[in-house]
Amino acid sequence: MMDTHDTNLPEKAAELEEDKKAAEVSEPALTETPAEEATQEEKPAEETAQEEKLVEATQEEKTVEATQKLSKEEILAKLKEISAEVENAGKQEIDSLKQAFYKLHNAEQEAAKKLFIENGGAAENFVPTVDTVEEEFKNIMSVIKEKRGALSAEQEQQKELNLQIKLSIIEELKELVESPDDANKSYTEFKKLQQQWNEVKLIPQAKVNELWKSYQLYVEKFYDLLKLNNEFREYDFKKNLEIKTHLCEAAEKLADEQDVVSAFHQLQKLHQEFRDTGPVAKELRDEVWNRFKAASTAVNRRHQQHFESLKEVEQHNLDQKTVICEIIEAIDYNELTNFAAWDNKTQEIIALQNKWKTIGFAPQKMNVKIFERFRKACDEFFRKKGEFFKSLKEGMNVNLDKKRALCEKAEALKDSTDWKATADELTKLQKEWKTIGPVAKKYSDAIWKRFISACDYFFEQKNKATSSQRSIEVENLNKKKEIIEKLTAIDENMDTDEATQLVRELMKEWNSIGHVPFKEKDRLYKQYHGQVDKLFDHFNISAANKKLSNFKSNISNIQEGSPQALYREREKLVRAADAMRNELQTYENNLGFLTTSSKKGNSLLTELNRKVEKLKADIELVKQKIKVIDESIRSAE
Repeated sequence: MMDTHDTNLPEKAAELEEDKKAAEVSEPALTETPAEEATQEEKPAEETAQEEKLVEATQEEKTVEATQKLSKEEILAKLKEISAEVENAGKQEIDSLKQAFYKLHNAEQEAAKKLFIENGGAAENFVPTVDTVEEEFKNIMSVIKEKRGALSAEQEQQKELNLQIKLSIIEELKELVESPDDANKSYTEFKKLQQQWNEVKLIPQAKVNELWKSYQLYVEKFYDLLKLNNEFREYDFKKNLEIKTHLCEAAEKLADEQDVVSAFHQLQKLHQEFRDTGPVAKELRDEVWNRFKAASTAVNRRHQQHFESLKEVEQHNLDQKTVICEIIEAIDYNELTNFAAWDNKTQEIIALQNKWKTIGFAPQKMNVKIFERFRKACDEFFRKKGEFFKSLKEGMNVNLDKKRALCEKAEALKDSTDWKATADELTKLQKEWKTIGPVAKKYSDAIWKRFISACDYFFEQKNKATSSQRSIEVENLNKKKEIIEKLTAIDENMDTDEATQLVRELMKEWNSIGHVPFKEKDRLYKQYHGQVDKLFDHFNISAANKKLSNFKSNISNIQEGSPQALYREREKLVRAADAMRNELQTYENNLGFLTTSSKKGNSLLTELNRKVEKLKADIELVKQKIKVIDESIRSAE
């Protein structure tokens, strides 16, 4: 270092002046970086804004994810903490808590509205209950908003103050350049101004580039004009080289940082330090800057790739959510004509809502729009469902009045002894009963029991009065015994097709024979079916045909008590078929949401398919049984 009282200073200054003149031809201005650095560090405002938005989006995603599991009360407690220290809370965190709170609040309101509609209320008549927690939430948010506004105004004021300080520093640098005093005194003042410049941080964004260029200009001029000996200059270059080498090493380590966004933020701080550090020796400037730029490029490339990947995921999420909206919007409400159809479709909507919850965020500009579309489609479904059940309830009341009228007619006829005319009349009433739609479940069993009891009473009295059928029944008994003998005589070595045809003809003949004496029917029925089952098993006749044949042969037993028994049996089968159809539709809906990506999923899928096929076969068998009953009723008429 040069002694501050060096008497040879004029001579050294003269030497420096000569060196300076020689350097002016080839040496660029003493800037911190080559032209490429300016492009790297001082990005256009649009690019900087885009990066800030991407960073904000990532931070928002992390913050939102952290608040998903909080309850309303926990969110409220968190906001109270923030209101006490607003200066330490970020906007993303506050917005995330607000979004999470209203997500829970809206879910509660939707659940209450759904319950209101399911209990028979109209959607337009639903009035949300007052939420005291929401009122407290609004008060806290108001306090936070007021404090943040005051804090923001204070920060803007501080930025303006910092701007004026830096402008004054530039003016002082300008004075040093334009009227240099003693070299040692000027250099000390220059270093002091540099330190002051670096200590002043935030200024209005619009002034950053312009202010930096002015500052750098006078720093360069100072170095150009300062009559300093080489010891000072080389010492500065050496210290700056040490600092910038350290910054290069720090930037290179950021390539291994797992958190890409954190690495990007750390890089910006390193760039600021690099800019605030003075120049290095001319022959090392390009080398140092290229090393720092290469490390920056690696970090920036990872940062860009991260957000491109994030954009792809968000776009995929948007596509999935769009498909869910289209599915709900495409519902054909004209096909939903009964309770079972609406119930099945409701389960589908609930499944889609659960699926929606598993899908991540869509792109920021579309996230709110796609949710509003989804919510609108769901609201429309539940509104129409409410309207349907309101009209259904009114229709059920009308059906109940009609069935009560039929009960009164049947009860007025049950004591009649005009067997033929009354039987015909009651049969007509039964047919009319089948044309009337459903009634409320709480009345269904009682009103049916009242109607069928009146019918049963008449036909029981009629059967007692027509007991002269005894001789016919004995004749039928002998015929059926002959059929059993023929079945027993079938040779087990007979051709399968021939045996099957013969068995079916004998079964058809059996079904065409009327009633037998009551005390004989069980024994005869057991003998017949025992032989039929044996033949079915031997010749591998299908189980469905076997069940249907058994049912046909049992029709006479069902009908023996009274013709009315057939109507009861038919009603029971119709209900069974409806129940099986509902179960089938549930299984088929579940199949649509299963995948075979795992061994367990594949096993469950196989089991559901097996159940679906069995239900289809059972439904077809019940339909055939109903057909047999209808034929028996027509033949009885």
